[in-house]
Amino acid sequence: MKDLNINDFKVSAPIKLKDTVTKIDVQATKEEVEDELKRLRRKLGKFQDTIYAHGKYAVLICIQGMDTAGKDSLIREVFKDFNSRGVVVHSFKVPTPLELKHDYIWRHYIALPARGKFGIFNRTHYENVLVTRVHPGYILGEHIPSVTSIDDINASFWDQRFEQINNFEKHIVENGTIIFKFFLNLSKEEQKNRLLRRLNKEEKHWKFSPGDLKERKLWDKYQECYEDALNRTSKPHAPWYAIPADDKPTARYLVAKILYETLTSYSDIQEPELDEEVKANIDLYKQQLKNE
Repeated sequence: MKDLNINDFKVSAPIKLKDTVTKIDVQATKEEVEDELKRLRRKLGKFQDTIYAHGKYAVLICIQGMDTAGKDSLIREVFKDFNSRGVVVHSFKVPTPLELKHDYIWRHYIALPARGKFGIFNRTHYENVLVTRVHPGYILGEHIPSVTSIDDINASFWDQRFEQINNFEKHIVENGTIIFKFFLNLSKEEQKNRLLRRLNKEEKHWKFSPGDLKERKLWDKYQECYEDALNRTSKPHAPWYAIPADDKPTARYLVAKILYETLTSYSDIQEPELDEEVKANIDLYKQQLKNE
């Protein structure tokens, strides 16, 4: 299997999505890729225990992508070996009336993982510079005092919102959260194939919505907004990774590899040492239990 460098997928310089690959050849069969994923996710599951015992870092994993990009199945497959008590998945949908009574980051902030735990955002705070940018009328529902009409949602508005998102991420990183941001980079042709699959298989019909086709017509606008978001908000402390997503097993493997190699590079994340007095009396404790 081809040895992949995770930094090749990091957005560390301005990118153009039309020039970014949506499929790569890893020189392995589907079965071999899935075996590698299983190996990595077992290691991640064990490392989760270390993160929990260490108790000083939280891990936030943000997953974005067009409809059918494979977000749900990636979460299911990559985190299958995690202790369910140490990972929480949040799927953010249309804001509720309560959420709209707060600023747009509020519902994401209160869902952040505690130290020692993993949090997964399936769709994220970036919806607020993606969907709302394609459909700026949604912003009016946020009841922002300075926005009274669509005309107020101008370039300065988006500049300010990107600055707010960057500040939010910088703040949580400085307070112990490790952020991963994955953009599942799907081609328009593959999206068509996956939508057709939903229509052709009766058991997949529930996944299809006519709204998917309406949003598909806005593909170019979404790509423009994603590109701008990636370029404006990929920072050293909170980088984006553009994951080729036309092949689901490879995308899952890449995400697992990036997570494992990055997390294990933190030399300070270690299981805590036992108190010296406890360590010195381990044999005594064993004997007490045996003598019960």
